[in-house]
Amino acid sequence: MAAPPIQQETAPWLLENGSYKVLTKEARQGHGHSHHGRTAHNMSSSSLRKKSDLTLVSKVQCGLLRSFLTNLQEVILGTKLSILFPAIPLAIVANYCNFGRPWIFALSLLALMPLAERVSFLTELMILGFLRAVGGLLNATCGNATELIIAIFALCQNKIDVVKYSLLGSILSNLLLVLGTSLFCGGLGTLGKQQKYDRRQADVNMLLLFLGLLCQLLPLLFRVAGGYTTVTTVAALQLSRASSIVMLVAYVVYIVFQLWTHRQLFEADEEAGEGQEEETPVIGFWSGFVWLVGMTIVIALLSEYVVATIEDASNSWGLSVSFISIILLPIVGNAAEHAGAIIFAFKDKLDISLGVALGSSCQISMFVIPVCVIVAWIAGIDMDLNFNTVETGCLAVAIITTAFTLQDGTSNYLKGLILLLCYVVIGACFFVTTTPLSKIILYCHLGILGIPSRVR
Repeated sequence: MAAPPIQQETAPWLLENGSYKVLTKEARQGHGHSHHGRTAHNMSSSSLRKKSDLTLVSKVQCGLLRSFLTNLQEVILGTKLSILFPAIPLAIVANYCNFGRPWIFALSLLALMPLAERVSFLTELMILGFLRAVGGLLNATCGNATELIIAIFALCQNKIDVVKYSLLGSILSNLLLVLGTSLFCGGLGTLGKQQKYDRRQADVNMLLLFLGLLCQLLPLLFRVAGGYTTVTTVAALQLSRASSIVMLVAYVVYIVFQLWTHRQLFEADEEAGEGQEEETPVIGFWSGFVWLVGMTIVIALLSEYVVATIEDASNSWGLSVSFISIILLPIVGNAAEHAGAIIFAFKDKLDISLGVALGSSCQISMFVIPVCVIVAWIAGIDMDLNFNTVETGCLAVAIITTAFTLQDGTSNYLKGLILLLCYVVIGACFFVTTTPLSKIILYCHLGILGIPSRVR
C-alpha cells in the first residue's frame, strides 16, 4: 500500500458535536491505541491548510538545510493564510518606527489570523502519538490560546473592560455569527432537505453555557439589588472568585465526562470512519515544539500591540472600544476556524461546525474567563464576573436563542438566518455605543467609591 501524503487532511478522529469519534473496527486493528484526538477546532482549521510540494526541497544535499527548509515550507507556506504573514514584520516595524497607532493595531490583528491557525496546526502535530485522551485534553486546553494571551496582556495593563469585552465577543461570535453562518450556508447547500446532527454533546455544551451565564448574572444582580456601594462591590468580587473556581471544576469534570467516563455516548457509526487514514507527522516533535514556542512569543508580542493601541484605534476610527473588542477582535482573531466551520457546513458535516461554535464558546465561558479572574486575583487586580447590564443581557439572549435553535436536532437556512440577524442587532447596539474607555473606567472607580449612579 502506498505511503500516505506528507500532509494528510483526514484523520481517524472526527468530531461529533465537540466530542471524539472512535476508530472503526478495521482501523482499530491496524492502528493500536496511541492515536491522537482531533478537536473540531483542529478539523476546522485543517480546511485552510494546503499540501506542500517538497520535490524541490528534497533535492537539497545538506541534511540540516533540507530539514530547515522542509520545516519552513510546512509551517509558513502550509496554510492558505500565508499571504498574511508579512503583516508580522510590518506591525513590528510600524511599532518601532512610531507609525500611526491605528495602523499598528490593524496590522497586528491581521498578523494574528495566520498565527492562530498555525498554533492549531502545531498543537495537533505535537499530540500525534499521544494517547487519544491526552491529545484531546491538550486540544481542549489550547483551543483558544490567542484569546487567553490577549486577555492576560490586557489584565497586565489593568484594562479589565477590554478583557471582558473581548471574551464576551468571542462567545457571541461563536454562538451567533459562526453557528448562524454555518446553519445558513449548510441550509442553502442542502436545499430541499433538513440537515441533521447529533445533539447529545450540544446539550452538554448548552448546560455548561447556562451555568456560566448564572455565574456571570449573579454578581450583576447582586450589585443592582444592593446598590453601587463599597460593601456590595467587595461582596460581588468575592462571589465572582468563588464562582470562577466552581466554573473551573465544572470544566474539568466536563473534560473527564467527554474523554473518559461517557466516551461511548459519542461513538460514530461504522460508515463515518470509512476512507479515513492515519495522519503522518510532517515535522518532528522538537521542531514542532520550537516553532510553537516561537509563534506563541510572536502572538504575545502582537497581543501587547493590540491592547496598547486599541484606544487610539477607537478614537481614530470613531468606533467605541466595546464595538472593537466585542465585534472586530473575535471576528479577526478566529477567522481561520470560523471559515473552516462554514466550509464543513457546506459539505453537510454540521457536527464539526457545531463542535467549533459550541466547543469554543464553552471553553471561553467555563475556562478562559474564570482563569482570567483567578489570574487577576493572584496579581492583586479586582476583576469580577459582572459584565454590565447590556452585555450580560446580550449574552443571555444569545445562549437562550441558540438553545432553542438546537433543541430538535435538525437545521435549515432559516434558523441560521435568525441567529445572524440577532448578531447584527447586537453589533448595531455596540456600534452606536460611544462611551469612551476612559469614561467607563471612571464609572468603575465611582462605583468602587460608593457614589450612587444617579449622582453620576
